[in-house]
Amino acid sequence: MIKLALVVPCYNEEAVLPAAIARLTALRDELVGENLIDADSSITFVDDGSTDRTWPLIESAAANDAGIHGIKLAKNRGHQNALIAGLLSVSGDVLISIDADLQDDPGAIRDMLARYSEGAQIVYGIRALRETDTWFKRWTAESFYRLMRLLGADVVFNHADYRLMSRTAIDALKQFEEVNLFLRGIVPQLGFKTAKVYYARAGRFAGESKYPMRKMLSLAWNGLTSLTSAPLRWITLFGIVVSIFSFAITCWILVRSFLFSVSVPGWASTVVPVYFLGGIQLLGIGIIGEYIAKIYLETKRRPRYIVEKII
Repeated sequence: MIKLALVVPCYNEEAVLPAAIARLTALRDELVGENLIDADSSITFVDDGSTDRTWPLIESAAANDAGIHGIKLAKNRGHQNALIAGLLSVSGDVLISIDADLQDDPGAIRDMLARYSEGAQIVYGIRALRETDTWFKRWTAESFYRLMRLLGADVVFNHADYRLMSRTAIDALKQFEEVNLFLRGIVPQLGFKTAKVYYARAGRFAGESKYPMRKMLSLAWNGLTSLTSAPLRWITLFGIVVSIFSFAITCWILVRSFLFSVSVPGWASTVVPVYFLGGIQLLGIGIIGEYIAKIYLETKRRPRYIVEKII
């Protein structure tokens, strides 16, 4: 029998957590009754430094159900770190990560277990339909995946963090010790046999999204700079293109100066290259600075998270 462990990261999920607990425990009991998983299977909620009643709700659920556990982080460390804390802490033959907002269909877990029984070590939950998302959110999310692929990052299109990982895959994940760990890009690098399960993304059951535009952009930028050095190479390529363009502008200005009258001699040839090249240099320095900042964080070897309490 498969010992299943569900890992559910939470941050200020007071409004939706009771419904999530009820739905996930009901699904666990059904799977146990169908002899698909062991009766010792568990659900672990990881509280990412919530400021509402998320942790008391987890404690209450754990007191009433021996199969429910909780991990409380001492401080909010972000969704990825909370997820890693759960994956690297819980025991089980198979671990499935799912968010507490109930937008990812828990019913897909049955299909994930079926793919695992067929030999897949990693099973990705893929959002086949995003009808509940706004047009802008759907467009930005899909643009992110396309951009990551364009830059050479191995990410699964329309896959977030709803996935099944075997104990073998989890043990391999533990070998990645970098602080800036972007799971959506790291997991495909493990190299085990994979499978995909498609589901329709539902609307949020209650509460507010914990990923506003600012955090989405931050996640995208962190993932981009954590997985690939392509932006650094693009700076070099862009510098060559800008140099050619600047040379062409200079030639045009010289021809214009000799063949036509110019109202303010020297203005264009001075101001245009200065502004243009200055902007490109600042952009290049900013991108290089981002990578240097990541090197700085990695060399300090600070912990990704600190666990305050485990139940």
